[in-house]
Amino acid sequence: MGAVTLRVADLDAMIAYYRDGVTLELLSHDGPVAVLGRGTTPVVILQHAPELRHASPRDAGLFHTAVLFDSREALATAIFSVASRYPGTFTGSADHLVSEAFYFTDPEGNGVELYFDRDRSTWSWVHGQVEMGTVFLDPNGYLRDHLTEAGQAASRGGTGLGDAVVGHVHLSVGDIPSAREFYVNRLGFETTATFGPSALFVSAGGYHHHMAMNTWNSAGAGKRQLALGLGKVEIVVPTADDLGELGERMSHYNVTARDDGRTLAFDDPWANLVEVSAAGPSPVE
Repeated sequence: MGAVTLRVADLDAMIAYYRDGVTLELLSHDGPVAVLGRGTTPVVILQHAPELRHASPRDAGLFHTAVLFDSREALATAIFSVASRYPGTFTGSADHLVSEAFYFTDPEGNGVELYFDRDRSTWSWVHGQVEMGTVFLDPNGYLRDHLTEAGQAASRGGTGLGDAVVGHVHLSVGDIPSAREFYVNRLGFETTATFGPSALFVSAGGYHHHMAMNTWNSAGAGKRQLALGLGKVEIVVPTADDLGELGERMSHYNVTARDDGRTLAFDDPWANLVEVSAAGPSPVE
């Protein structure tokens, strides 16, 4: 997964949240656009759009952006930073068997998950679906076990530890059959988990999920209107050949694509913009 673009009303406040709370670095700030991430990897792109209104909680759009940390120490440092600077934004935590996750809501109502993956050797798969659960995870206990002096010092200095990337993106959608048709049958993800008629988890390469869609707040939602919140979801495929094959497949299904020579962009059934690019050139035969 690539960066998630958010349209925001208060750019300075949102930069502060993701920099000082989530412990991402401000990679660039060019006028109305700020890019935050780690190293050279963008995680969140903030676009200033103060003329737009907030969408209804019942609309389709972003459920959360999930930021994956490379160690429990790095995750605990980020949790400590958000809890210290933005204590009212914590909404819950859970051990999902495949991962350890902590949930927040940013100052403009966008969901944020901060998480660490358990080793893949511990994941359980049954008939092609990964076993995921929701087990109580005490945030205070997690900090006692994993927050180090180095993490506290980094937080106090306004930085984080380790690497962080977009691990997955979770969307609110109007119905699951349409989500499955678009993201699995057309875009090409594999189903990794379903939760009744209300949630679908999909991935590539045997990951527990790169994307998820649910109708918990948005059942029956139609196409989105231009509003604050989710602007774009970025997906990165391995090679230009993969990108070309995707373009052909989407054309076969009569899905309109915008092709600028480097990326393919599609609207899902709820007008969520999905942009796909290639990480590298096609391999030489």
